[in-house]
Amino acid sequence: MSVYTEVSRDDLIAFLSHYAVGHLVDYEGISDGIENTNYFVTTDQGQFVLTLFEQHGFDVMDYYLDVMTFFYQSGIPSAHPEPDKTGQYLKTLSGRPAALVGRLTGRSLSDVATVNQCRAIGDILAKMHLAANNFEQRKLTDRGADWRQKTAEKVLPYLDKADAQLMTEELTFQAQYKTFNLPMGLTHSDLFRDNALFDGDTLTGIIDFYYACDEYWLYDLAVTVNDWCIDESGLIDDIRYQALISAYTAQRTLSSAEVDHWNIVLRAAAMRFWLSRLQDKYFPREGELTQIKDPNAFRQILCQHQQRPLLVYAA
Repeated sequence: MSVYTEVSRDDLIAFLSHYAVGHLVDYEGISDGIENTNYFVTTDQGQFVLTLFEQHGFDVMDYYLDVMTFFYQSGIPSAHPEPDKTGQYLKTLSGRPAALVGRLTGRSLSDVATVNQCRAIGDILAKMHLAANNFEQRKLTDRGADWRQKTAEKVLPYLDKADAQLMTEELTFQAQYKTFNLPMGLTHSDLFRDNALFDGDTLTGIIDFYYACDEYWLYDLAVTVNDWCIDESGLIDDIRYQALISAYTAQRTLSSAEVDHWNIVLRAAAMRFWLSRLQDKYFPREGELTQIKDPNAFRQILCQHQQRPLLVYAA
């Protein structure tokens, strides 16, 4: 969540006039994250998050807002998009599709997660996957195996010999990823620590559903493990890992096929974010406030999964 598109106060006042949310008091850009333009907006009736979507048009944004509404209505603690006075969730602001969402209480994590926070996120992720059985819309992932291959070809010329060899060999190892017959459906696909809100160890909300898509549920779990279960050194910590996995599998049992493919899916999830951060590093977009995250964090996790596969058991 960076600021690529600047919004003037007058334009924001005009935008808010289409909503029954009161009058603008203040607003400020949010620098966390890297994909869309985001502002905290305060009116005399409440607090909201305004998002301008930098890479998606109205057609796909309707899907993402439907996903948010679905999870909210399914009892998942998540923000609900604010409808305008005609009942529409999506409008245009500064030439971009834009949505206003109620701001949840709590804060995203700026430090490593506690064991109890890992347990809480594992529990809610399983509940999201169980609820996803009732979501009827379909959207294939655009960051899957084909994207990983194409992005690797784009960034490989910028890597040193060792990293280029690591990436090339790993892509070969992951070549069969998209052929696995694993349970799949609606996923968050970006459930990092900055996309969940906590008050202490109490989970108050899940945010930023703008990578939601149909994927293996195991991949969604892998993305979450790779970010939430790290210790201060940036490596997966066994205690945090077991807390998250135990909470998840208490709600949703993993199949024997999911257990068998756990390591390769963990590695695919690590590769996806190593690649996207390399792409952001070497092909950055201009923005007023932007945050380029360290690609080596996921290179390190990928190497850990190569050297010491994590164990998970079917119930």
